[in-house]
Amino acid sequence: MRVVVLTGAGVSAESGLGTFRDKDGLWSRYDLEEVATPEGFARDPHKVHAFYNARRAQGAEARPNPAHHALARLEAGLAERGGELTLVTQNVDPLHEEAGARRVIHMHGSLARTRCAGCGAVWPDRGPLALERACPECGAVGTERPDVVWFGEVPQHLDEISGALARADLFAAIGTSGAVWPAAGFVLEAQAHGARTVELNLEASDNAAAFDDGRYGPASVVVPAWVDQLLKEQA
Repeated sequence: MRVVVLTGAGVSAESGLGTFRDKDGLWSRYDLEEVATPEGFARDPHKVHAFYNARRAQGAEARPNPAHHALARLEAGLAERGGELTLVTQNVDPLHEEAGARRVIHMHGSLARTRCAGCGAVWPDRGPLALERACPECGAVGTERPDVVWFGEVPQHLDEISGALARADLFAAIGTSGAVWPAAGFVLEAQAHGARTVELNLEASDNAAAFDDGRYGPASVVVPAWVDQLLKEQA
């Protein structure tokens, strides 16, 4: 069985990482135009660095929760049965990897990497961003930015994700708002290729009606139970 799982902020909420679009989410407390756009970075890179340095510091304290561990178990269990899991995340945290997932597609980039806004070089980095440092590739100073996809930028790995959706037998969206495109359209893309679809979320998302099935509750409860059932069905 080939499974594609899309995860959003809801899968990491119980690890202490803030969601974005809830009434108390990050975008209710920050102006996204100032901290999450190329234009905001050009205007005030110090403010952008402060925002992402705080998120890196918060992320360093976070630990994977049972939902992350369950998805890592699903990846291993499907592989043992001759299947595969394509784990796509909108999250920029590394919690899937820390839980043991071997292959994670970060469509919105990763806070664990830094990018040069000049030459585009990317390197592993979990420390504070600093405008004083030179890019290790081109030597430019003042060009450090997090390797995350900002508003107005194209998500990463879309061709790879589309290929996985075309092959999928089952598509699951976990902890997503269903309001952010192109990710909100993955369910329709998977269905067009004949895949079954399921949503696992704290509550129904904006596009919940598009799914064949929905299971609702805390990710730490709903996801492990779903993984247990799926692997039992594949035994």
